[in-house]
Amino acid sequence: MPPLHPLLPPSASASTFFVASPAEHAHAFHAHPSVAVASKVTLQSAGVGLLVSSVQNALEKHDRGAAGVLTRTGGTIGFFAAMGFAFSLTHSVVANVRETDDALNGAAGGCAAGFVAGLRAKSLPMAVGSCAAMATLIGTFEATGSQLTGTDRQALPRPEREERRLRFFKQPKEAAAAVEA
Repeated sequence: MPPLHPLLPPSASASTFFVASPAEHAHAFHAHPSVAVASKVTLQSAGVGLLVSSVQNALEKHDRGAAGVLTRTGGTIGFFAAMGFAFSLTHSVVANVRETDDALNGAAGGCAAGFVAGLRAKSLPMAVGSCAAMATLIGTFEATGSQLTGTDRQALPRPEREERRLRFFKQPKEAAAAVEA
C-alpha cells in the first residue's frame, strides 16, 4: 500500500493519521462556507481586539481620552481581526479542499494566523517561527479532541466512574489488594 499524503483525504481502506473519536467516525463531511465563516470570525476577533485596545488605552498615560482606543492603540483591533480572518479562512478552505474535518485543517489555520503575527513584528524569521508554533499548538489541540477538560466523565455509568476514580488515586497496600480482588 503506498504511503498516504497528509494533505489528501484518506481512502476508505486506509487508517487515519490521527486517532479519531467515535463521534468522528460517523461524521460525513459537509462543505464549510468559507467567506461567511471568515466574516463572522473577523468581526468577533475585531471585538476582542477592541477590548484589548480599550485596556491598553486605559493603562497608558496620554491626553487623548477615549479616542485613544482608535487613534493610539487602534492597530490592535485590525491585528486581531487579521489574525481571526487568516485563521478561519485558511481552516475552512483547507477543509473544503481536503474534504475532511481533522487537526491538519486547524494546523494550517494556526500557521496562517501565526504568520500574520510574525508579520506584525516585521520579521520573516518571527513569522515562520510563529507559524510553526501556532500550527503545533492548534493542531495538537484539535487532534486531542478540541477540549481542555478531556472526555465527558459524567456520561459514563457510575460503577465505571467509581472504578476510574479508585485506579487514579494511590491506595494503601491492603486496600489495593482488596480492589484488585
